[in-house]
Amino acid sequence: MAKTSTTTQGLRAAIERSGYYPALVAEAVEAAVGGDPIRSYLVHQETTFDQNEVRRHVTVLVLTGNRFIVSHTDEQAADTTSPTPYATTSTESVKLGRISSVVLSRVVANPESYTPGTLPREVVLTIGWGAVSRIDLEPAACGDPNCDADHGYTGNSTADDLSLRVSEAGDGPETVRQALAFAQALSEATADVPR
Repeated sequence: MAKTSTTTQGLRAAIERSGYYPALVAEAVEAAVGGDPIRSYLVHQETTFDQNEVRRHVTVLVLTGNRFIVSHTDEQAADTTSPTPYATTSTESVKLGRISSVVLSRVVANPESYTPGTLPREVVLTIGWGAVSRIDLEPAACGDPNCDADHGYTGNSTADDLSLRVSEAGDGPETVRQALAFAQALSEATADVPR
């Protein structure tokens, strides 16, 4: 990462604010970004409860001039394969031309009195680039209510590589703003890429 960029410094500060193994996360992201200038980023920490354990997970999304980078870091408790707790970090670099969809769902309170520019109480950002698809199937039917023939199945295939939920109550208003800004930057960047 270019060390002088204010965007890079902002990303580093956001990773450190997450408090989740910042040196490990920053190193993984830095290696994936390389020398590319950063256009936009989003850091999202999520805490989950798994039976009697609390687990943390951090996702870092980075937009460069020609790539979308996603980094996930998870912590694991000691188990039969490792006598000490450990963390797993993975990064994926996707060319912008491969991104097929950027979906931003907004949840607003009191929509009848919504004022433009008001921060949604939560947003869900879903990005698809064809690595993972979700298939929803249901039995097919014909219009004849007396028909008992097997018509097979019908359904939809949806790109669902990454889905990230950010809420004002859980993550704070600044993270919601950052998610909106990142979604807009990524959407604009993918629109500019020739197919």
